[in-house]
Amino acid sequence: MPASSDAAADSPPWPRLGARRGLFPALAAALLGLLALSLGFGSVSIPLDAVIAILWDGSGQKESWTHIVHAIRLPRALTAVLAGAALSAGGLQMQTLFRNPLADPFILGISAGASLGVALVVLGTGVTGSGLLAGLGYLGQAGVVAAAVAGAALVLGLVMLVGRRVEHAMTLLILGLMFGYLTAALVSVLLYFSIPEQVQTYVLWTFGSFGAVTWGQLAVLAPVVLAGLAIAGLLVKPLNALLLGETYARSMGLDARRARLWIIASAALLAGAVTAYCGPIGFLGVAVPHLCRALFNTSDHRVLLPAALLLGGMLALGADLVARLPGSEATLPLNAVTALIGAPVVTWIILRRRTLRQAFAA
Repeated sequence: MPASSDAAADSPPWPRLGARRGLFPALAAALLGLLALSLGFGSVSIPLDAVIAILWDGSGQKESWTHIVHAIRLPRALTAVLAGAALSAGGLQMQTLFRNPLADPFILGISAGASLGVALVVLGTGVTGSGLLAGLGYLGQAGVVAAAVAGAALVLGLVMLVGRRVEHAMTLLILGLMFGYLTAALVSVLLYFSIPEQVQTYVLWTFGSFGAVTWGQLAVLAPVVLAGLAIAGLLVKPLNALLLGETYARSMGLDARRARLWIIASAALLAGAVTAYCGPIGFLGVAVPHLCRALFNTSDHRVLLPAALLLGGMLALGADLVARLPGSEATLPLNAVTALIGAPVVTWIILRRRTLRQAFAA
């Protein structure tokens, strides 16, 4: 929690973490380890020393290994890190903005809005095939990202606009769910009037995957995600102030309305870009912030944001490794794997809140 004075709010959080400061190097090392595993394991197993040699000077014992690492696994791994960091940062911002522990881009309808934007562009262009964006050029891919971001921003903006008339945070959550159902219904209507090949392509995209992103597509995805993360980094102090409510934030001189708009813009960029290229990936945005709070025992966003980026990238890489079933050509739907990670966390949150209510009632 931020302190009640500006001097305390500006004080560095690291001394208060004590021994927990060592978690950051541990998380960074774990992220690098999972990155190495992601590059080495799969239907074709590549030794770690060969992976390092390929990354270091482009050499490898086999030409096929070099192609697999550079053309397939490296962009997939980088996409997983970017997507995990983006969704985790977006979920952290949403939970603070709505002051609701179950808020994230997926639950509040932002990902559904992004899916609607993608459906309007892609189903209208007649793209078919195993890759949703494979048939689009550079400008077409940028247009899909713009449509996804616009759809995400539209849904979140509607939630915030209607939310001005309500006071309870749970009502905002229900509104987000309703807007999500509405956009999902519109996507269903679009699918109904589409040809079977388009429907199959879109359904496969909704399963979620990091493997369909190429280097050319990564050149569009990475700048958008990094821009959203940069905005999130600049919003650390406003997010800390909003933890205690907008009244407290205004007493500290914060323009709460402007901060809210920038938070919306950041979350829409992050969720929209990731959804456009990787599909509507759920649970990471709601689970990772709570794991970070439990690990570091703090609500300070100066600690939680970098922790969420590292842990989100780790969990996304781990989920992708499980989805690929190393040693097999089969690939599980990514959303199924992330649900196995996120559902227990959400269940724990609900049970913990119930326990706390019973304790206070007693």
